[in-house]
Amino acid sequence: MGRHSKKAESHVRRNSVLALGGLLPIGLITAANSAGATPKVPFLVAASIDAAAAEPEADLVPQAEKAPEAPPALPDPADIPPPPAPEPAPVQATPTLPTSIAAGALGIPEINLAAYQNAERILAVENPGCGMYWTLIAGIGRVESTHAYDGKTDAQGNMLEPVLGPVLNGSLAGNAVIADTDNGALDGNANYDRAVGPTQFLPETWNRYAADGNGDGVADPQNLFDSAVTTGKYLCDGGLNMRNPIDAAKAVHRYNNSAAYVANVLAWSVGYSTGIAPTSADLPKIH
Repeated sequence: MGRHSKKAESHVRRNSVLALGGLLPIGLITAANSAGATPKVPFLVAASIDAAAAEPEADLVPQAEKAPEAPPALPDPADIPPPPAPEPAPVQATPTLPTSIAAGALGIPEINLAAYQNAERILAVENPGCGMYWTLIAGIGRVESTHAYDGKTDAQGNMLEPVLGPVLNGSLAGNAVIADTDNGALDGNANYDRAVGPTQFLPETWNRYAADGNGDGVADPQNLFDSAVTTGKYLCDGGLNMRNPIDAAKAVHRYNNSAAYVANVLAWSVGYSTGIAPTSADLPKIH
């Protein structure tokens, strides 16, 4: 006898019962019910029929539908407290740096550091999308004037002696000729322009971006606080985001059209952020 013969025989019997149920005439069951008799179906158990007949009729009566609950009342808008105001962006953490270049390559005088960090705070409010950080402005200050000649200012950040670039009359190789644009008001020369202040702005550019960084009502290129904020505004111009390294490099290149200049500014910026001084390889000569 095959291994599966008994299993197949049982399967046939079950199917036969199901087939009989399917073939039972519906009219036979209906006629029996009409006569008040219980139909005698061989494969049904009488106990299950009696149990079905004994079920209370109350279950067959549909229950009254519950009235829908009223939706919860919405709060009065006047009772909803306003969202908390966003906190100002924190000033970038500062490694311990020397307070003078004479004490170390990464030295920044305290007055200069205060001006750079103040500029970051102001720009975080006025132009948060720019993502300005103080070390980038410090990189500009380091390259342009060695931090205002290593902090040669008064207590308010005003230069003790004005910082003035060379007169742009074509006498120096590599310098453009730029005729006067401010009647000598900022640079003291009514014939040709020259860069002014510790972050070195041409008069025309300064007048376009000038900012009052110390709140005295005057935007002075020879003041550390004013020049730091103005530098940040100029770098941010055009929707650039300084948290994007490509945008930061593009902004510095616009400040001075020199790849070596960009490398120097960014190297010093990284140095102030990390506390690790750039090497000579990081600082190509600016022509």
